[in-house]
Amino acid sequence: QVQLVESGGGLVQAGESLRLSCTASGRVFSIYAMGWYRQAPGNERELVGRITNDGRSDYLDSVKGRFTVSRDKDTVYLQMNSLKPEDTAVYYCNAVSYGPRNDWGQGTQVTVSS
Repeated sequence: QVQLVESGGGLVQAGESLRLSCTASGRVFSIYAMGWYRQAPGNERELVGRITNDGRSDYLDSVKGRFTVSRDKDTVYLQMNSLKPEDTAVYYCNAVSYGPRNDWGQGTQVTVSS
C-alpha cells in the first residue's frame, strides 16, 4: 500500500500560480505513475496530469500549456500557472502501482477567484 500526503492548495486570484506537492511513502517501489486529479462540485473526478516512471506525461486538454506535472523521487508536483476560476476544485494526488492498484491522497482545495 502507498500513502500519499498533499500540500500547497489555497485561494488565489485569476492569473496567479500555485504549486501542489504530494509525497508518497510505503510501497513506493511498486509505483509506475503519479499524477493529479480534480473534482469540482457536481462534476466527476477528472485527470489533470500524470507522469510515468519513464517520464511520459499527459494532460487534460484545458490545462495544457498552463499546468506542468513533475516528479522528484517519491514526490510529485503540479505547477499551475495562469489559473482560471474554472480550475477551482479539490485536487487529489494519485499513484498507480503494479497490480494494478490506485492510491489517493486526502485532497487539497484550490480556489481561484475572478
